Amino acid sequence: MTCHPDLTAPVKTSPDIQRIALLGMPNTGKSTFFNRVAGASAQVGNWPGITVDLLQTTVKLNGEVVALVDLPGIYDLRGTAEDEQVVRRFLREQPVDLAIAILNATQLDRHLQLVLQLRALGLPLLVLLNMTDEAQRLGIQIDVPTLAEQLDLPVCALSAKYGGGYFEAYQAIAHSLAQKSSPATPLPDLDAKLATQGEIAAAEVETLLTATVTRPTQFAPTLTQRLDALLLHPIFGLPLFFVGLFATFWLVWQVGLPAQGAVDVLTDWGQAQVLEPLVSGLPAIAQSLLLDGIWTGFATVASFVPLIVLFFMLMAVLEDSGYLARSAYLMDALMARLGLDGRSFVMQMLGFGCNVPALMGTRTMRSPALRRLTMLVIPFALCSARLQVFVFIIAAVFPNGNGALVLFSLYLLSFAAAFLTAALFQATFKNDEPFVLELPPYRWPTGRQILARGWGEVRQFLRRTWRFITVGCVAVWALTHLPIGATGLDTFGGQIGVWLQPLMRPLGIDPYLTLALIFGFLAKEVVIGSLAAIYSVSEGTASDQIAATVTFAQGYSFCIFCLLYTPCLTTLATLWQEAKSWRFTLLSLVFSLALAWLSSLVFYQAALLIEGMG
Repeated sequence: MTCHPDLTAPVKTSPDIQRIALLGMPNTGKSTFFNRVAGASAQVGNWPGITVDLLQTTVKLNGEVVALVDLPGIYDLRGTAEDEQVVRRFLREQPVDLAIAILNATQLDRHLQLVLQLRALGLPLLVLLNMTDEAQRLGIQIDVPTLAEQLDLPVCALSAKYGGGYFEAYQAIAHSLAQKSSPATPLPDLDAKLATQGEIAAAEVETLLTATVTRPTQFAPTLTQRLDALLLHPIFGLPLFFVGLFATFWLVWQVGLPAQGAVDVLTDWGQAQVLEPLVSGLPAIAQSLLLDGIWTGFATVASFVPLIVLFFMLMAVLEDSGYLARSAYLMDALMARLGLDGRSFVMQMLGFGCNVPALMGTRTMRSPALRRLTMLVIPFALCSARLQVFVFIIAAVFPNGNGALVLFSLYLLSFAAAFLTAALFQATFKNDEPFVLELPPYRWPTGRQILARGWGEVRQFLRRTWRFITVGCVAVWALTHLPIGATGLDTFGGQIGVWLQPLMRPLGIDPYLTLALIFGFLAKEVVIGSLAAIYSVSEGTASDQIAATVTFAQGYSFCIFCLLYTPCLTTLATLWQEAKSWRFTLLSLVFSLALAWLSSLVFYQAALLIEGMG
């Protein structure tokens, strides 16, 4: 019977299935081990009393189905950070048949204390020494049999990144589960057991290291040290960081957007060649609902897939290489004044490619308050979809060569809105946790890791958002196609545009532009096409129509509002799914609308005042 997992096992969580919990400090390769075991079968699990998502999967081990849960990385079971509280709550309330502690073999002096804490709880425990390949390169020798004897626990060495030692690890897992003599039970007295350890663990760690670990008396300068001398340099570090960030943004722009366009071409072809012939016999209103409502929702979701895949493949390179942690370190001092940290700035900058994956990228943050404040500011990033709208409007309203300056001013306004939002809400979403950041050595991730990250995030994105977006697209379709036979301002959406004129007229935004903003709620990319439909002209002629009817002040006010108001439906769906709170999502929605309206009002009225004085 094989000890390798059978990944065809269905995911289920019935109480008769044995449960394995993965524990370890951050940057030990715990998630890499989980992803290699889980493959494509990982799912997000909701656990009673726990407010964060935990990845789980089920696999067959020696013919038996077992559940594997990836718990958050923690430094100390007695810590007060949110992640440590989540782990303690899980162990207090959920039965665990086997705990697997994954340690960094190059840093056993720091990691063994967590093993001793877990052992004191009386849990069935298996220790996996990961990154043994790095330990060998550094000249660190570990006597694994002696360590197992001293701990009185099974210990296996492996390389989660390259796959070495997995067979032995699977055998040890199967053997540990087979040795269980009684059903697993939760640990309601966990805190009392931890309180009795005191300083004994620290002394035992020193004894274990002396008996089992041999380290060189002096390490040769490593690649990490040589690179950090340049990349964390007090003068050159920040400029190099911005160059790297620009390169990431450039790749998303140069590769992701054309790929997104290719998906649009494919969905357009599918509509023209497959769907339209299939529904041609239906009434016109039913055809419109299926094609312009439901199919548009599907196409909108599909168009984001290339961006998300590329974004998270790049994120895998940045994270797993160790550079993302250093980027956060470089920007932390500045962002801390706004209640944020360096990772918040990284996500904000990456939001200039697309807000959706940037919001998903906040999962790397341990503090819920910090994560929510960061999610609140990301939608103000001038994403590529808004950029298309601005280029179109600027070309029509500012034909005298000042377009580049106007566009640059909108980028500055994007930063100003984000910083203002952080300053206003930092007391509401106060982060009391210290910014603990570990700088791992530089490692180049494997192709498998990069592809797995991109595919895994896409699966979660599709599973979470497609229903929400499809319903939203159908709602927008109803607003802009009903009553039957109505077009432009005669539709329900157009009537809303007219009805909203008391609010929008002081901003210089007429009913036509208001209706375009309503379309923009679906996706900012459709604003340009909607203007052509609203004016009942071709897309090229729409530019001439805007040039003839929209002044400089009106055009810039429209751009301000489009930049700051409600993010697109996909972004809103992602925000809701990541925050798991309608109240927070509503806060983001209402605040962005209020900020957009107030900013456009101030600009437009000031422009009219200056024009009147002239």
